[in-house]
Amino acid sequence: MTKEIINTPPKQSPVEILTRQQLHETAIERVHLIAKEFTDAFNFLEKYPKSVTFFGGTHFNESDKEYMKARSVSTRISRDLNYSIVTGGGPGIMEAANRGAFENGGVSLGLTIELSNHQVKNNYLTDNLDFYYFFSRKVCLSFSAEAYLFFPGGFGTLDEFYEIVTLVQTKKIERVPIICVGSDFWNPLHELMKKELLGRGTIDPDDLNLYCIEDDEDKIVDIIRNAPVRNGLKFERKEEII
Repeated sequence: MTKEIINTPPKQSPVEILTRQQLHETAIERVHLIAKEFTDAFNFLEKYPKSVTFFGGTHFNESDKEYMKARSVSTRISRDLNYSIVTGGGPGIMEAANRGAFENGGVSLGLTIELSNHQVKNNYLTDNLDFYYFFSRKVCLSFSAEAYLFFPGGFGTLDEFYEIVTLVQTKKIERVPIICVGSDFWNPLHELMKKELLGRGTIDPDDLNLYCIEDDEDKIVDIIRNAPVRNGLKFERKEEII
């Protein structure tokens, strides 16, 4: 009689068991590293007082309409407003936005992340800052921009969208333009939120006005032009800026 062989999971490498003291020391070390990343990032962004941050999917290439739109909008913002363009410094929409500013001779910034001992970094950056922790990078991408532009993307893009909308909703940051570009992508999501979230009473009617959906480049530029200029976490009206 043949003995049945049951598949069993492979042996795992032994896991080092840390003492309470070692856990405490590791946590303190990480806190110091995160604090340093924040300090370095705020000093970095302080050099570029007026900026617009772009978010969107990484899988788009230069033949896709989303890529071409992000590149074109970025060119307009860089050329017409002389604002810095900030992205995560990677491929897709990030590359398109950086490219639009870079090819126009504008300031094109990347807040890049270390992944498996290498950088996923596009070739259209005039300056960049490397991060180890996703958390601190994500915070800095939402720090001090005059506007946030969201293009179609996946879970990461939606995570960033909802986080910034929530920060504005809860008044953790001042209200700034949150512009969703690509109505064919964003309108169905807007209708879903209107039906399910507003319909169930989990958000207020005004919450749906915290962002706008806009494809017209002239209108996008005008929205950003008329927005307050932020000074770190403090706002000043443009006419007060010398």
